[in-house]
Amino acid sequence: MKKFKFNLEKILQIRKFKEEETKLALGQAISALNKIENEIKVTALMKNNAVRERYRDPQATQSWEVYILRLEQEAQRMLEQAAQAQLVVEEKRAIYLDALKDYKAMEKLKENEQKAYRKEMLDTQMDEVDELTATGQIILH
Repeated sequence: MKKFKFNLEKILQIRKFKEEETKLALGQAISALNKIENEIKVTALMKNNAVRERYRDPQATQSWEVYILRLEQEAQRMLEQAAQAQLVVEEKRAIYLDALKDYKAMEKLKENEQKAYRKEMLDTQMDEVDELTATGQIILH
């Protein structure tokens, strides 16, 4: 009995590789976005602390104001970076979903061919048993 062979196995492997590659790229984009978001949170905490400290030392109020302004500017810059990183994440997600869809379609095709192959083999075996039974070479009880 011949063994099942999927003629498009190389294409399936290529699509699996592409799916894994795009999944990794999406993960890296999400990681970069998370890093920026964490930096925004840290900057916000630093600003809150600076606002509290500003009132503790009236002689250093001007210095604290300059520091707070710099933190606000830094937060604004990071918000812009986060928006850009979010766009990259969405782009990578769309690419990943396309690659996943292509891979799953090819995988489904392979499964369907395997089912058809198994059915054909089972039908062939049943025909052989029927033939042997009809010729009297096998007696079924």
